[in-house]
Amino acid sequence: MTHKARSPDRWIMMIFAARVLMYANFMVYAACLPLLLDEWQMSATQAGSIASGFMISYAVSLFVSSWLADHIGARRVFLWSAMLSAVTALLFGLLGRSYISGLIFYALAASTQGGLYTPAIMLFSDRYEAARRGSAVGYLIASTSVGYAFSLLLSGLALSWSGYEAAFVITGTLPVLGAVVSWIALRTTPNRIHPRSPSVRWKTALWRNRQARVLVSGYTFHCWELLGMWSWTPAFFAASAALAGHGNAAQYGAYFTAAMHLVGSVSSASMGRLSDRLGRRIVLCYLAATSALVSLVLGWLIQWPIEVLFGLGLIYYFTAIGDSPVWSTALSESVEPAYLGSILALRALLGFAAGAVAPVVFGVVLDWTNPDGGAPVSQWGWAFVTLGAGGVLAAIAAAAVRSGAPGR
Repeated sequence: MTHKARSPDRWIMMIFAARVLMYANFMVYAACLPLLLDEWQMSATQAGSIASGFMISYAVSLFVSSWLADHIGARRVFLWSAMLSAVTALLFGLLGRSYISGLIFYALAASTQGGLYTPAIMLFSDRYEAARRGSAVGYLIASTSVGYAFSLLLSGLALSWSGYEAAFVITGTLPVLGAVVSWIALRTTPNRIHPRSPSVRWKTALWRNRQARVLVSGYTFHCWELLGMWSWTPAFFAASAALAGHGNAAQYGAYFTAAMHLVGSVSSASMGRLSDRLGRRIVLCYLAATSALVSLVLGWLIQWPIEVLFGLGLIYYFTAIGDSPVWSTALSESVEPAYLGSILALRALLGFAAGAVAPVVFGVVLDWTNPDGGAPVSQWGWAFVTLGAGGVLAAIAAAAVRSGAPGR
């Protein structure tokens, strides 16, 4: 049975709340990064490697959980991931206290979180009809943005209260509650396993499907830009605040970025619905092109007034995340349900592998263009250009998406 989703129903809101709680620790490292650079005596390259280690582990988790969802059901994978995420979030919160321990336990936390994303897309795809699916998946992606904002806000408050250790512990406890809410939300949801044709493998299904190949490629470039931006914009805004003479620069970076994630949640919900009405391709093209343009110029404006940068950052987050539900919805409509999990697995591996490399490349370029070191870092232009390159390629892929009727 499919459902309409012009407005969020109780099931969507329960999943929304659960994912917000389970992502409470997702952005704590980015929020604390300005302090951790000194506390853990890290270079920008080392700092980027922790973010990249998280993304690599998350990419593997997405791949495995998506593949498993095809074979044992999306509901089962989602609930197991929720329980394991609660455990690993606590471990990172309690034991991440140096570069090495942070690298290990942050990656461990990521290794359990993949089942909270792509299996959720499959659950939404099964539940909601195609003409309204963009709106439904928009709410799903919006919950991610709200979760990131919540993580950043909690981290900023904890930083002002008792340092990064408190931020790690507080954000590491809430996924336990998220796992409980997940179980309540899905207790009556069926665990569907779609039958496959024995003569068609998922690789063949993808190879014969040009639309799916374009969508997977576009999502990969989108992840390069988006995940690199997520890793480094808190530090960028903290540096801007420090250069402007504001105290507590790390808190400024966390709060600014939290506000931007809230804007991203509005973008996800609204752009998913807009794509139901206008079609997937046109929304993808406009959003991808705009975010690429902001990536190419933002870093050069570090000395501009913080208020102006904040406004530009809102546009950046709105456009960079707004196409996420559209990429996912378009792919769910282009692939047979029996193969969706496997193709989502490949997409996740490629996309989040790209997102894992992007923060390291960003950090290497940041070190290279600031050879004298020191804090705050003042030269950010070329580092952001590396993200803009991914954005440009995502826009090209969006232009290659086959046009169709709204909701198709």
